[in-house]
Amino acid sequence: MGRANGRTAAIARAGVVLLAGAFVAACGDDEPNAGPPPTPAARSASPGGSRPPLPDLGSPRDAATGLEVPWGLAFLPDGDALVSERDNARVLRIPAKGGSAREVYRVPGVVAQGEGGLLGIAVSPNYERDQFVYAYFTAASDNRIVRFRLDDDEPRVIFSGIAKAGIHNGGRIAFGPDGHLYVGTGDAGNPDRSQDRRSPNGKILRLTPDGEPAPGNPAGGSPVYSLGHRNVQGLAWDSDERLYATEFGQNRFDEVNVIESGGNYGWPEVEGEGDTDDGRFTNPVVVWGTDESSPSGAAVVGDTLYVAALRGQRLWTVPLDDGKVGEARDGFRGEYGRLRTVVTAPDGSLWLATSNRDGRGNPRDGDDRIIRFPAG
Repeated sequence: MGRANGRTAAIARAGVVLLAGAFVAACGDDEPNAGPPPTPAARSASPGGSRPPLPDLGSPRDAATGLEVPWGLAFLPDGDALVSERDNARVLRIPAKGGSAREVYRVPGVVAQGEGGLLGIAVSPNYERDQFVYAYFTAASDNRIVRFRLDDDEPRVIFSGIAKAGIHNGGRIAFGPDGHLYVGTGDAGNPDRSQDRRSPNGKILRLTPDGEPAPGNPAGGSPVYSLGHRNVQGLAWDSDERLYATEFGQNRFDEVNVIESGGNYGWPEVEGEGDTDDGRFTNPVVVWGTDESSPSGAAVVGDTLYVAALRGQRLWTVPLDDGKVGEARDGFRGEYGRLRTVVTAPDGSLWLATSNRDGRGNPRDGDDRIIRFPAG
């Protein structure tokens, strides 16, 4: 999809209807042209339409330090955070205002290699009733999603068969405003999978909490919600329930896309903004050069989209206005190193996780860490 650095692009709406596909039940994060090897997004607008205060980015405090490659981050109803560590399969609990992280679960069967491991984590929207936690991880044969309670010995596999590799495993999971589980996957180093409607790779999936294809998906019986993705690691909704997804480019352009049911976002035919093939493909709304971003986590607070950048080592803020975007601006350039995940907490604070111990960063004292910015 592309031509521009750090500028916005008009989005073309594609009315693509997916054909049904059969799935097995059940990116380089930031390295251009990586070869094959040798997984609730924040919704923060008030129901009455008033805008919540933006986080105070001038008042950072460490919520937790000394972490080992934190990847997923989700909040319990009491405001405490659950954090997944990619390489050691631990789930940690951090107090709502920050403090010592303690292990509360270790996901069995995780095979951490390359970009794979324990990736995204999500908390059931009905947690007070069912106490379910969801995780996306790389296993011996595939990427899969499990569901468990923190006192369970064995998690239940609810979706499997997502091809794995040392790169492009995707891994972000989040419950949408409709109560269904959205899943960002990667092409696992095989770009052709992204346009293959029979493959769950290179897609955004939409599942029921039990892991079945959600009602209302573009093709009945298929988990696919959108296709043509390279490596999706950020999912966030605005107050009008528009879904924004961040995507790693290859050699030239990273993207933010507005996701529509049945949309085709072009990979591998297009990278960045480009020819929509008479409406077959949908262009991104934000495009960056790969050295500026490598966007992973995303969160929306009020009328602002926040995007955590790995290779770019910065936090991007993108103004939102009724589905349109303003000029993207960056902050904290190089201050915290590689940034993996950004999420808003129930109290309106913004939590930002570093990824300096993932083999591609330069760890500093106290890394990895989660920084908390209070609500303004």
